[in-house]
Amino acid sequence: MGECGAPGDVNSNVLVARSTGDAQLDKAVWQWLSWDKNQKTKEQIESLLQNGKHKELRDRLCCRLTFGTAGLRSAMGAGFCYINDLTVIQSTQGIYKYLERCFSDFKQRGFVVGYDTRGQVTSNCSSKKLAKLTAAVLLAKDVPVYFFSTYAPTPFVPYAVQQLKAVAGVMITASHNRKEDNGYKVYWENGAQITSPHDKEIIKCIEECVEPWNGSWNENLVDTSPLRQDPLKKICDCYMEDLKKICYHRELNMQTNLKFVHTSFHGVGHDYVQLAFKAFGFQPPIPVPEQKDPDPDFSTVKCPNPEEGESVLELSLRLAEKENAKVVVATDPDADRLAVAEQQENGCWKVFTGNELAALFGWWMFSCWKENCSEDADVKNVYMLATTVSSKILRAIALKEGFHFEVSVGFMISSWQINQCNSMPACFSTTNSLFLGFMCGTSVLDKDGVSAAVVIAEMATYLESKNLTLAQKLIEIYETYGYHISKTSYFLCYDPPTIKRMFEKLRNFDGPQSYPSFCGIYNILHVRDVTTGYDSSQPNKKSVSCKTLVFTKPLTWYCSLSSDRTVLEEELQKLIEALIENFLEPDKNGLIWRSA
Repeated sequence: MGECGAPGDVNSNVLVARSTGDAQLDKAVWQWLSWDKNQKTKEQIESLLQNGKHKELRDRLCCRLTFGTAGLRSAMGAGFCYINDLTVIQSTQGIYKYLERCFSDFKQRGFVVGYDTRGQVTSNCSSKKLAKLTAAVLLAKDVPVYFFSTYAPTPFVPYAVQQLKAVAGVMITASHNRKEDNGYKVYWENGAQITSPHDKEIIKCIEECVEPWNGSWNENLVDTSPLRQDPLKKICDCYMEDLKKICYHRELNMQTNLKFVHTSFHGVGHDYVQLAFKAFGFQPPIPVPEQKDPDPDFSTVKCPNPEEGESVLELSLRLAEKENAKVVVATDPDADRLAVAEQQENGCWKVFTGNELAALFGWWMFSCWKENCSEDADVKNVYMLATTVSSKILRAIALKEGFHFEVSVGFMISSWQINQCNSMPACFSTTNSLFLGFMCGTSVLDKDGVSAAVVIAEMATYLESKNLTLAQKLIEIYETYGYHISKTSYFLCYDPPTIKRMFEKLRNFDGPQSYPSFCGIYNILHVRDVTTGYDSSQPNKKSVSCKTLVFTKPLTWYCSLSSDRTVLEEELQKLIEALIENFLEPDKNGLIWRSA
């Protein structure tokens, strides 16, 4: 969103009396107080104004949300750079304007809206309310809206966009983020997250219509408009039926004595993971009772992020020990990510990293394809995808087995890659990021923790029938395709100018427009900056991937090496220490270490 527009119809005498002395800030305050109909967030701005908190007002009102790799995401609260009723209305108005331009049949095909269970009492803000306002903007403009009647997993929205042939969809969620946050995730007609240039064009459209339209605040339209349909049952039934296409050992699943524990981290996943296990022929996984039901406060964990490992899996692991369950699966609050833990022979638990799970998924999906493909099937028609920041174990498997491997930026998968995959008779995609996101098959073109949970359960069941564990199979995979070790972690930084300064330094390291050629004692072979589109490994120095931010808040490092594990682990740790000392400089930049 850009500069503020003209003031709305408000009592100018009151506003003049409260003038901040800053014309731009005054205009932003006028806009907020005239446009916001949420009493809680309106009072937050009024209180700051009355108490002379001009810096905080400026921080809240003089910068605006922009699309990142996860759509719009920020803390809930008052202000144009926060997630709240008004900014969601503005964003949806911009999306309406852009989609009306792109699709002549927009009002025939419709739009999908889903939401998770987040909420904040102090701002009278919840995912469901934000979803209702999203729907209201579109319904008021005579656009059919497929609005889920209750909370649903994030992957259901892109799946619904494809199944219902809608032009686009929005999921209100902040996924694994802290409880204070919420977000607005946009999917295109192909069921994939929006990429450039759509994101930039939508921002332009938002800038052109920031004042709420008549009807945009009427959240009751969801309950009264004949243009609203509830897709929940149809989408859930179709999803579970499609899931059976990647079930290869139903008989084993039905007979196994292996038990599983599932935690949904106070989110949406419980009901849907139960149904997925049923679709594969399993007995239902044992739920963690304290974490089974939605709770926007995430009261039993410091952070609802499965990447934090054993510290956030404590309740799951203790329940698994009590129930003699050998495998724990954890979906994050919107059920698009997965964590897995397995009890080892010595009684300890191994929590798999995202890259380790990627290796297991890659081996499994390809092995299942080989066992079930027709005699004339061509391995060159098999594709696997991985994100920029993932281990390249899938590339190693692809090189040895002969199938295609592609890299994409996050899960913002390009239309070319999607079309290539969907045109193939046998395409199994798996991908992984820092936060344990996987995609098995092509029914859902986004991270999907529900399908990943049941696929890993079938994998564990099959391996148990061969007297193997997941951890033992992982070692076999490394022995076959080469050891790939990696470490991923992050720092927190809540000051955008600091983040900007750090990246500007990296882009002008040894002079203007000069990237670093060394990191401590380590020589840098190539630099790829997908934000600016620069890639030193390409002949034209241009990145082949779409522009996006690989490093965002929280600041994250990704280090990976492949070869002999015992030789490389020490070297990898030294490399990470050099990267932190030379590039991130946490003490100088006031960065906060990740803490589980």
